[in-house]
Amino acid sequence: MQTVKLSSGYEMPILGLGTWQLTGKKCKEAVKKAIELGYRHIDTAWIYENQEEIGDAIKESKIKREKLFVTSKVWTDNLKYNEVLEQCDETLSQLKLNYLDLYLIHWPNRDVPLEETFRALKRLVNDKKVRSIGISNFNIGRVKEAKEKSEIPVSVNQVKYHPYLNQESLLEECRKNKIALTAYSPLARGKIANDKTLKDIAEKHNKTVSQISLRWLLQKNIIVIPKASSEKHLRENMTSSPP
Repeated sequence: MQTVKLSSGYEMPILGLGTWQLTGKKCKEAVKKAIELGYRHIDTAWIYENQEEIGDAIKESKIKREKLFVTSKVWTDNLKYNEVLEQCDETLSQLKLNYLDLYLIHWPNRDVPLEETFRALKRLVNDKKVRSIGISNFNIGRVKEAKEKSEIPVSVNQVKYHPYLNQESLLEECRKNKIALTAYSPLARGKIANDKTLKDIAEKHNKTVSQISLRWLLQKNIIVIPKASSEKHLRENMTSSPP
């Protein structure tokens, strides 16, 4: 699968499985099936309350750890130095992993200085508990601030990005700062399914609306993490990505 080289030096698969609102047995089975089909990038967060299930799925899949790229996020209420370290340890324990490939600040918090949070993230990298760090839901101003305040590369900004929310200015700012952009909710949570323009384009190319939308993002070199639980949708999303 195609990858994007991060400013940290690591490679990140351009297509991943989003797991927001996937919980319990449904989450575990979706992750296991995704890995079986060839997904190598799994996205989660402490606040999703599904890391135990994802950890079980990874363990039962028997895939080698180095073959996977796992992203998690520290919650916005836990961005003080010691809180970041503690939540990362909890996340690793739940996922049954020794390290995260990518650890993101889930949302900015004006009550905690960014320098303090980034100092904790740097410690996690130095302790080899995290390979790459990043941000999520950061606007242009916040991206500039993150770039200034972090002593190590900020590799990724994960934001909502789909055909109804084309954030070109933010994408350009991230590129300027060598920050890869990940699109969550790339299918607008299903709202694009009946869009006439997209349906016409999909029909012309013998594709689905989802495949057209994902390919539009992928052609911008944006990483995508569509959520899916059925084998049909997992396969469909996978065929949107170049091999």
